[in-house]
Amino acid sequence: MSYDVVIIGGSLAGASTATLLRRACPDLCVLILERAPHFTRRVGEATVEISGYFLGRVLGLTQHLNNEHLVKQGMRFWFANERTESLEDASEMGPKYHVRLPSWQLDRAVVDEELLRRAVAGGVELRRPAQVTAVRLCPGGEQEVEVKTADGAETIRCRWVVDGSGVAAVLARQEGWFEPNTAHPIASAWARWRGVKDWDGRDLAEKFPAWSGRCLGSRNTATNHIVGDGWWSWWIPLKGGDVSVGVVFDQRLVSFPQGEAKLGDRLREFLERHPVARELLSEAQWIEGDVHWRKNLAYHSRIFAGDGFALVGDAAAFLDPLYSPGMDIISFTATATTALIAAQRRGEAVAPLVERHNAIFGQSYQRWFEAVYQDKYEYIGEYDLMNLAFRMDLGLYYLGIVSQPFKYGAKALASPPFSVPVSTPVYHFMRFYNGRFAAMARKRRERRVWGRSNSRKQYLFQSFSISPRDLPRIVAAAAQWCWLELCEGWRSWFGAVRTAKISEPAVQSAAPAPAKAGSV
Repeated sequence: MSYDVVIIGGSLAGASTATLLRRACPDLCVLILERAPHFTRRVGEATVEISGYFLGRVLGLTQHLNNEHLVKQGMRFWFANERTESLEDASEMGPKYHVRLPSWQLDRAVVDEELLRRAVAGGVELRRPAQVTAVRLCPGGEQEVEVKTADGAETIRCRWVVDGSGVAAVLARQEGWFEPNTAHPIASAWARWRGVKDWDGRDLAEKFPAWSGRCLGSRNTATNHIVGDGWWSWWIPLKGGDVSVGVVFDQRLVSFPQGEAKLGDRLREFLERHPVARELLSEAQWIEGDVHWRKNLAYHSRIFAGDGFALVGDAAAFLDPLYSPGMDIISFTATATTALIAAQRRGEAVAPLVERHNAIFGQSYQRWFEAVYQDKYEYIGEYDLMNLAFRMDLGLYYLGIVSQPFKYGAKALASPPFSVPVSTPVYHFMRFYNGRFAAMARKRRERRVWGRSNSRKQYLFQSFSISPRDLPRIVAAAAQWCWLELCEGWRSWFGAVRTAKISEPAVQSAAPAPAKAGSV
């Protein structure tokens, strides 16, 4: 065979897998086939603590990340209702000081090129531009990859094929394994912008002095989330001054502006319904040619690996951009795929390893969806409900997931979330409170009391750590949830409340724009 491993795709998922494979098996002959002659900007700029650990400590990119990208200062949320007239009136949730564990805001094109360069320097062969046209799988035998380059068409043979092709999901789509997550019908529009106001700048500080003084850390280098009923938007600063701004919405609840206007203008129209976004974008302009749309974001492959192939990163599954789990999935799938191939090279029986690989990643995707994301857009725009959910989500993420590699090293990344028995009670707990908050939000909408806490409230907290000393903070949030159940939740204890589509006027009423020229 020509190669031991052929990797489809040379961006973060493919290049990191190649790096780990060469590290585990230095004699391995690895080829990366990358379609693009050079990488362009893409979504997925924000890391969280797992992907930060993977990029920094496992792949050794810490110096590059600090020199070429921005250190991230956690997540911050902004809410509004009909009483919210300005940025200062919006309810805010986020850290008061700086965060404790490292993560970064990335220019993905830059970090992808750097990681691919390091993989090649480490002995990996690269062909680009190279378009994979077909893959013929032979479990336990010789895999064949049809590829087209400037020199013509060629068939490449190998023992393993690793699909790191991202949302193209070459193997999943070719083999019929690709499954849209119809229970989570989210869509997204995004762009890069110039001239977005600096959250920490003098302009806003002089205009809203009390607001500016509340936070003692950096707001600007956080991933800011501006949220509404059934939708949220990300605001991610990039090195050099551009800002990535996008909106994600549940298509059952929200309608995105239609018409003949350019997508960037329709994105602005949507965002400026919220007073915080209106303030930040007042002098901004989206960058022509860097505006994008994607419908039905959530999906997964029914098969994650076999004897001779494996799927990594977005080629295996994608859930939701909220909480930035995309690079976490890369961390887990790249680590587990490396372990699988290394085991086969040592002569271990592959069948039980493949069976376990498919079982744990299939279970992890389903449980992660049900525990964190299912129906979350029902209450994502409610300050008090999202406050409690975020505190428990974040605290449990730190104690149960982030803590593992810091305690046990990189090998902990071979087991994705909710794939071990000890995590089952936590999964059921998270799934239950997420469902309860969604039910309460539906009832509030039915009673026309949605968003009553969305103005002039703040929750600025000290960042979480991986210490058990933070457990009382989770317990305190759970206790507040129980009290809310007694005060209000009983209204939704009996009978199901059907998800209702929010009309266009209802979306606008959450944060009306002032009547002026150019307003919605």
